[in-house]
Amino acid sequence: MKRSLRSLSLPLLLFLFLLASVAFRSVIFPSFLFCQSYPQNRNIYIDAPLLSLSLHEPADSSLQTDIFDLLQASLESFDTIGGKYRTFSLWRGISSDESVRPRSLARIRLPVRTGTRYPPDRRVILPLFRHSLATWARSHNAELSFSVMSELTQLVKRPIEIFNGLKDSSEPYSTCAVVGNSGILLGSNHGELINSHEFVIRLNNARVTGYVRDVGSKTSLSFVNSNILHLCTRRVGCQCHPYGENVPIAMYMCQPRHFLDYVVCNSSHKAPLLITDPRFDNLCARITKYYSLKRFAYSTGLSPTRWNETHDETTFHYSSGFQAVMLALGICKRVSSFGFGKIKSAKHHYHSNQKAELDLHDYEAEYMIYQDLIKQPKTIPFLAGFRAPPLVFYH
Repeated sequence: MKRSLRSLSLPLLLFLFLLASVAFRSVIFPSFLFCQSYPQNRNIYIDAPLLSLSLHEPADSSLQTDIFDLLQASLESFDTIGGKYRTFSLWRGISSDESVRPRSLARIRLPVRTGTRYPPDRRVILPLFRHSLATWARSHNAELSFSVMSELTQLVKRPIEIFNGLKDSSEPYSTCAVVGNSGILLGSNHGELINSHEFVIRLNNARVTGYVRDVGSKTSLSFVNSNILHLCTRRVGCQCHPYGENVPIAMYMCQPRHFLDYVVCNSSHKAPLLITDPRFDNLCARITKYYSLKRFAYSTGLSPTRWNETHDETTFHYSSGFQAVMLALGICKRVSSFGFGKIKSAKHHYHSNQKAELDLHDYEAEYMIYQDLIKQPKTIPFLAGFRAPPLVFYH
């Protein structure tokens, strides 16, 4: 007769449980994605206040003011250095209030490509700028909903497939790789595995030359923030294509004034230059802030209302890597992530000498989200009803 489970010794049961837990963790995620343990007294903190606090956006009033001023702005342009460079400036209009002086709201200076229509004429730029910004602003003010996740194939995958001459399909990509920039990629030999995915997303124009064995060479989409594009505007023809000019770019808007860069650069880009839907941006922002509040409360024992004592609410933002993973979850059937996380012996970025993380991100909170996406996606707030595809992180 088989021994009953009840007859096994308690130490043996504990040992078997711990062994199974360690085995499960090592297969699903690398150890660096595990955060510190948190107090189990959950009576002090409940989800309702966390949800309410995560919806609070103190910078929103300032954003609305910026949008209003930019939509009312006038555009000036002038050439310098013998016509080699052209400067575009958006100016806040003259107010009846004499104390309000005209000021520059946005300014870009770019090389003129002789014999071409780049940069475009000022009379073309202004209406395109206003239309793009107004459309973005309307979507930004839309009600928060997870439904935008199911729209990502139409918003992102469809224009890419049309550009590539493929049959338009709402079917998600079979396999996707999101390649982060962590130094843990060095020596990983993941290059061939990354290239084997149908769709490969890279972040913020990180170099692949010289690192192909570890990071691969295939790129299907370059995911950047608008600060990257702003830097690219200074180059001839707005060159922002380290992976080739036929590779599409998707970016989120850090500042509404960067729509000036977008309109100018979009006139010269062959491949699609896509802006993430503000509803998607807001969803990522709310989820990240919720987990940051939760991590703060559990790790400090303080009320989550004191979260802003350690974070600047006006600049706090999710990382490009987090939004790229979320994008992949919306357009792919299976998602693999590489180059996320850190260990003491590894460089911060595999391709640069940057020493530390940016204060405006909470990477530990994002690692908590990744854990829940893998183990218990239904518990993630604001994603109720969305069925997340399988997600794996590679060390």
